[in-house]
Formats: sequence, structure tokens, C-alpha cells
Amino acid sequence: MAGDSTGLEEPDLTLRLLWRERLGRPVGSRGPKQSSSIDEVLGAAIRLADDEGIGALSMRRVADRLGLKPMSVYTYVPGRAELIDLMVDHVAGEVPLPRPRGSLRDRLALIARIQWEEYLRHPWLLDIDTSRPPLGPHISDHWEWCLRALDGFGLDDVDLDRVLTMLLGFVAGPARSHIDAQRLQRSSAQTDDDWWARNAPLLDRIMDPGRYPVSGRVGRAAGAVETAPGEAFEFGLARLIDGIEVYVRSRLRESA
Repeated sequence: MAGDSTGLEEPDLTLRLLWRERLGRPVGSRGPKQSSSIDEVLGAAIRLADDEGIGALSMRRVADRLGLKPMSVYTYVPGRAELIDLMVDHVAGEVPLPRPRGSLRDRLALIARIQWEEYLRHPWLLDIDTSRPPLGPHISDHWEWCLRALDGFGLDDVDLDRVLTMLLGFVAGPARSHIDAQRLQRSSAQTDDDWWARNAPLLDRIMDPGRYPVSGRVGRAAGAVETAPGEAFEFGLARLIDGIEVYVRSRLRESA
């Protein structure tokens, strides 16, 4: 991402672009009068990534969508890395955040479901390295909202950070599996049931029950249960929150 650059000027320019509404819009490069805007470039880039994935994102492809010459896009955003930073920050603020209410469990579930929905709207987010997220206004506001939602339930500041990081990290796993399954369903000419029916005779021959007794038993039981979309996410989320609640209760007992 742009923030990883070792240059002295690039990070400052990226931050200025991210905070352009507060700092003022940066002056573009010399050249013809701009016929679009940073926001329009950003919107076209997000739509492209939504339609085709982040791998399809290039300055040329964004220019094509806007009817611009490829090099003119660089008068709005210095490069692809900076553009991705802007995209990640933008989608973090596209849905108003509700007022957190209820128990710690309620709030943890709310945070996780908001992140889940964001991944479903923009699957390309799962392909972005967010180990050093862009410190834009929307990401900063979202992180503050999450921390405030969990504050006051017995977690110290370090635990607040760790619990939130763990919660959001969990969401990515089932979201990726869910989205991959949707992609396979759209691209494949046969359903999962059709695939299993077609290959069942061969699998019965090679999957020796004497060698795979537990796998066979579990596979049959799981296959007999109809799983709703998102059920794996909800199951895992509930178990994760169970564990967080146990941890919080133990911390409260220690501090009593």
C-alpha cells in the first residue's frame, strides 16, 4: 500500500488525499484542465473492483470507464497504490454506523456483522493487505466507533485493541469462504449436489471406511444438514463471543 513507501513525499500526499475534505484538495499536476474529480475517479475504481476484482484495477482501466486518457488519471491520484488506499477508506464510511446498544455480546455481534456486510458488498477488500491500513477519515472514525462500542465492559486498552483485532480478523475467514462459494456457483455449470452425485460412486471406492472412519461419519452428517448462507459465519461468531465473554468475566474477577 502507499503507506509502505520509503519516500519522504509520497506518504504526505497520500494523507492529504485521504483527508482532502479537511485539508483542501491537492493541486493536480500540470496539464489540461481536469474534466473529472478525485471522487469520480474513486467511484469508477470501486465499481471496477466490485465488477472484476482488485486484480483488474489499473489506472488505464479506470480512465477507460471515465472516458479519459490514461495519463490524465495521474493528475488526480499519483498511482494505483494510493488509489487503493482511497478506495479502502471510502468504503469504510459508505454506511452510517448505528448507535451501539445492549450487552457486550450485542456490540461484538454488531461490529462483526457490519464488517461481514462490507465484505459482501466489496469482496476485493479480502485481497487487500491491511496490515498497515490507510489512516483516512472513514477508517479512523470506524475504528473509534468500534472501540467506543466495546469500552466500559471490563477490558483494558490493550485488550480492547486485541479483542477488536481478533474479531475483525475472524470475519474475513468465513466471508472469504462464502464469497468463493458464490463465485464457484456462478462459474460452474453444475451445482454442489450435482457434483457429489456424479462423483459419489468413485468416492465410495477410494474413500475406504476403514481408513477414514471419522471423516466418513462426519461428512455424511454434515452433508445431511442443509446449511443456510452465512450460517458458518454466525456459528463461528457465536463461539468466538462465548470465549470473549469468558475472558472478560475472568478479568473482572481478577480486578475485584
